[in-house]
Amino acid sequence: MSRGQWLPGRDAAAVRHPGTPGRLRDDREHSVVVVGGGVAGLAAATALAERDVAVTVVEAQDRLGGRVRAWPASQRPDGATGTPTSMSRGFHAFFRQYYNLRGLLRRTDPALERLRPLADYPLVSRAGYQDSFARIPRTPPLNLMAFVLASRTFTLRDLRRIDTDAAGELLDVEFPRTFTDHDGESAAAFLDRMRFPPAARHLALEVFARSFFADPAEFSAGELIGMFHTYFLGSAEGLLFDVPDDDYDTTLWAPLGAYLTDRGAGIRTGTAVTAVRSGADGVVVDTAAGPLHADAVVVATDRAATQRLLGAPDALRADQEWRRHLLSGRSAPPFAVWRLWLDRPAHADRPPFLGTAEYGCVDNISLVDRFEDGAASWAQRTGGSVVELHAYALPAQADHDAVRAEMLAVLAELYPELAGAHAVADSYLVEDDCPLVGTEPWASRPGVVTPDPRVVLAGDGIRCEFPVALMERAATTGFQAANRLLAGWQLAGHDLWTVPLGARTWLARHAGRAAARRTGSPAAAAPVRG
Repeated sequence: MSRGQWLPGRDAAAVRHPGTPGRLRDDREHSVVVVGGGVAGLAAATALAERDVAVTVVEAQDRLGGRVRAWPASQRPDGATGTPTSMSRGFHAFFRQYYNLRGLLRRTDPALERLRPLADYPLVSRAGYQDSFARIPRTPPLNLMAFVLASRTFTLRDLRRIDTDAAGELLDVEFPRTFTDHDGESAAAFLDRMRFPPAARHLALEVFARSFFADPAEFSAGELIGMFHTYFLGSAEGLLFDVPDDDYDTTLWAPLGAYLTDRGAGIRTGTAVTAVRSGADGVVVDTAAGPLHADAVVVATDRAATQRLLGAPDALRADQEWRRHLLSGRSAPPFAVWRLWLDRPAHADRPPFLGTAEYGCVDNISLVDRFEDGAASWAQRTGGSVVELHAYALPAQADHDAVRAEMLAVLAELYPELAGAHAVADSYLVEDDCPLVGTEPWASRPGVVTPDPRVVLAGDGIRCEFPVALMERAATTGFQAANRLLAGWQLAGHDLWTVPLGARTWLARHAGRAAARRTGSPAAAAPVRG
């Protein structure tokens, strides 16, 4: 890295993946329909519109943002005029390693001033343990060493019990090889094999699996290791994160929608896509408002919708094996988000976000009025608070009366000052449309490229060779999908950024190779670089 070169964050080891060279303007006036106006679809549409491609975004909901959208709450909590209150599908953390997502947001907020840093991200377990990342250094391997030394969830006895060979697989990584090394293994099985301390397991690693709305027994071990690398040993950005300073629509997606329309893109919200078909000269996207004809299509929908649109024989030029892999993908279990407008405030020293372990179905608690301006305005006017509770990986037939009762009990246990608070209004949401990143072979998952060069995929459930996940995978694959189409038209692609794809330190690589040689892992054959 040359001195003075721009970086997407503080980490000098961040890796730039250059876009394919080409023209900056589309003199031939190619056209693309982007199906889905979430993070992935907006990233693809932005990348294409910036190269003068004619883009139409079609989104079934009446607002942009997909699974990160926001909308007016169905109940006005106080019936008063003023700042409207909003609802969303729940809290999202904008980590500083999310280089490509943050790059997308810089289109309308160059200094990322609409993102508000949180001072800490505490994790608590019912067993009495608590971990914090506020005072942990950000540079690896000091971050991991400091976390282990500061955490009550690790003891010397626990450290002696850890299987060093399995631990070596956490230390020495090389993506995407690490994904395939763990084909067929779940996160839970890997942690069992590693003999990871139970308390630390709940607080330090399973939180990643739960953030995918998945039970660790069904979540990919390779993806878990990828997240460990991204947040700990592979990046100097740290584990603290930012959040939007108001609801997602106001802060993020409405400005980006205006940015796209300023560049000639068409945006059709509230419009369902019923089919994607092969046309004589391109593709046909059937919508409730009529067909759209284009040279290519980016399908950036949730997994079930992608399967419905592309699983049909006339959707694209594809063989049966590709369709079988596409249709075999599953969605994660349901999750619930409950937003409560309460008539009393939480104590001033409470953190805006609290991760929980072993508290029944509850995975985290957010004090929305501590970071969203609209919620803060309501809380200031009423003297109340806006609280959000999350429950991930619920049983398909969960009793939601019981779920809500448990949520309230956990809230009262952790925030006694809110016990018995009256809910002026509430909104309870249950969804089951997040992709399950399971234990199936990594290479069998559908990627950005499909057998039909006119059709590309994007989203957080799409295979990506980089150690990215959730919103960052959505943004990254959105840019990759656009880059694929741009390269076919000799148009310049867009640069992407990631954390390093391999272990940062010689010590980590050496320890991992030694462990691999003892276990016969494929990683043993890889050279140790200095």
